[in-house]
Amino acid sequence: LSMFGTTVGLYGIPWCEKSLLLTVLMSVIGASMGILDTGGNVLALNTWGAEAGPHMQALHFSFAVGAFVAPILAKMALGGSESQDLPAAEHTNQSVWRSVPTASAASALKHHLGADFLWSYVVIGTYLLFVSFFFFILYSKGSSARDKSKASSQKGMFAKYHYALIILLFIFFLFYVGAEVTYGSYIFTYAKVFAEMKENEAAALNSVFWGAFAACRGVAIFCAACLYPGTMILLSIVGSAVSSSCLAFFARYPASLWVGTAVYGASMATIFPSGISWIEQYTVVQGKSASLFVIGAALGEMCIPAAVGYLQGRFHHVPVVMYTALATSAMTFVLFPLMYKLANSPGESDLKEMSESEDRKALLSNSGLNEDEEDEEDAGEWNEADFEVIEMNDTLRNSVIETSRKIPGDSAATVSLQQHLDDVLRDSPAVAGGSPGRKNVNVNREKND
Repeated sequence: LSMFGTTVGLYGIPWCEKSLLLTVLMSVIGASMGILDTGGNVLALNTWGAEAGPHMQALHFSFAVGAFVAPILAKMALGGSESQDLPAAEHTNQSVWRSVPTASAASALKHHLGADFLWSYVVIGTYLLFVSFFFFILYSKGSSARDKSKASSQKGMFAKYHYALIILLFIFFLFYVGAEVTYGSYIFTYAKVFAEMKENEAAALNSVFWGAFAACRGVAIFCAACLYPGTMILLSIVGSAVSSSCLAFFARYPASLWVGTAVYGASMATIFPSGISWIEQYTVVQGKSASLFVIGAALGEMCIPAAVGYLQGRFHHVPVVMYTALATSAMTFVLFPLMYKLANSPGESDLKEMSESEDRKALLSNSGLNEDEEDEEDAGEWNEADFEVIEMNDTLRNSVIETSRKIPGDSAATVSLQQHLDDVLRDSPAVAGGSPGRKNVNVNREKND
């Protein structure tokens, strides 16, 4: 349904002549992509369960490839020559950060929006229509798989701090995705304004970021088969913290800018899919939880770039982009250990099992009178057998007493039954075997009686 909604929006955009209708269609596409992002992650977790790590990385690798290829295809569709018609004032500091295009820029863009560019919307929409059609076929034949996934999801246990983990991961994704989109959006302008690069060099730097991002996600598909998601997240946040520090303090050096951009893009690649796989190990990730993750990512994608653009407009000589990358990396570096601590805290059921096992060990230790370790182990084994015999004896004695009560006035029968029961229990192997811990158990038994 989400891909079909995106298809409808793409089909309608080339023929829009009213801004209100264009806004509605763009909103439909945005909502459909948000549903696809949420449903795709949950579907991968329900389909592959604990083995969803490589599949989750492959899912987000396709996103990285699209982010890397789409600007290249758009530039080819636009002809790549509209920048020649722009006035020279576009290359100054003030106009670079301006979000409203000039009249000449609008006319140049309109000149290149020919039939080929408009039909590209239809081609992409048709592609999504075919994908949604084949996906519907898989969905109609997957009833048994859905029942299996529902059964497996019902077996899962919620973590002790389930809601706290969800909220912290929501904030974690807000800073992470906001930093990723901010750096990918503003690195071209930063390279031209602060690093004084040529346009082709700035474009190459932008391609280095997204290329490293996509390549590292491709490698992560294979790494997820042998590395835990938590390990991949830890490596990513350490790499992003180191690279963002170099970019914030040493970006004036060209080598530091190029290497830092590549390492920063590679470090940001695996955090989102690894984060979803990581949280699924500790608690149940349902549709509501995954939607919160996507909402946090969308808020970061919307708010942080807007805030950076506003601050960069106010402070022209301050590299706000690099300081934002450093601040967001520091936030993720602090949040993940806190989430890890909460996720590994024992739950109520675990604490109950631990207390029961400790009480059992303490009780069994009182019956061990031997000094050697082998005797202590034998005593533990015999004590377990004695516990079972005592429980069996209690049940049998109660049944005898109940039977005797049903025979009014027959005290002789009661006495004979009781003596016969004592003879049977005395001759039983577990009682008559002379176990090492039997004396203390009998003593404790008498005390309890």
